[in-house]
Amino acid sequence: DVYKRQPNGIRMDPESGLIFSPAHFTWMDTNYPPGTPRQGYPIEIQALWIRLCLQLERLQAAREGPAWQALAEQAQAALRQYFWLEDRGYLADLLVASPGQSAAQAVRDDALRSNFLLAISLGRIDDDSARRGVNAVARHLVVPGALRSLAPLPVSPSLPIHGQDGHLLNNPTEPYWGRYEGDEDTRRKPAYHNGTAWTWTFPSFCEALAQAWGFQDQALRTARAYLGSMDRLMTEGCLGHLPEILDGDAPHTQRGCDAQAWAVTEALRVWKLLQAKEDQAKARAERKTQ
Repeated sequence: DVYKRQPNGIRMDPESGLIFSPAHFTWMDTNYPPGTPRQGYPIEIQALWIRLCLQLERLQAAREGPAWQALAEQAQAALRQYFWLEDRGYLADLLVASPGQSAAQAVRDDALRSNFLLAISLGRIDDDSARRGVNAVARHLVVPGALRSLAPLPVSPSLPIHGQDGHLLNNPTEPYWGRYEGDEDTRRKPAYHNGTAWTWTFPSFCEALAQAWGFQDQALRTARAYLGSMDRLMTEGCLGHLPEILDGDAPHTQRGCDAQAWAVTEALRVWKLLQAKEDQAKARAERKTQ
């Protein structure tokens, strides 16, 4: 199978249909020191992979072996089996594994991060589980206009971050880092994906919220209200633009790039989506009254 032979180390686990990623291959790619290696089976990669398989099935793309639909169903079942944390009410961020280890042999990383929202917004987790996940994010990750990249909660397994001289830089069992400031290698890198709040992920929270409650009127209004809260960021810092990141701790000072394109495009995409869903709901209501 081609997905088992990629020279970059990316492969598909034949037992689960999930995708293995080497360290530093996701958007949380901080290295030297490695702040979030995430080697194994990252949750957002699985959500995107399942969505891709379904799209290839719709396009009737040729494939040797099981059909794309069957592969998507296999991976979907494994995602629910291995990632869902019933006692916490959200999806694990990662199945920690070494190259060659299957998803069944991996260790679940229970860190509460924003990455699992893609599984909700893409419809891979629904009903009560999706709503519980959104509520967990709203409680622990949401700051005005952005999402923390890690909740200020204990994590298991631990996440030790060592400097280039081998010195331990953080508290491995409580790696949340609330301010992105100071020396790059010893302070900013450990914080970058371990508490720093990101604007580009915030619209996916709004989309997941609406999706989790079936795009009902109240859910759409709530999602629009959350998304609209990003406007305060456009009147601070670089006027008319959205920053890359904010401090996870109050007062959530803007940091990083002053004008971040992917934050703007995600905000616009989700705003248009929510508007379209509201228009569709209004049209259905008007037809019922005719």
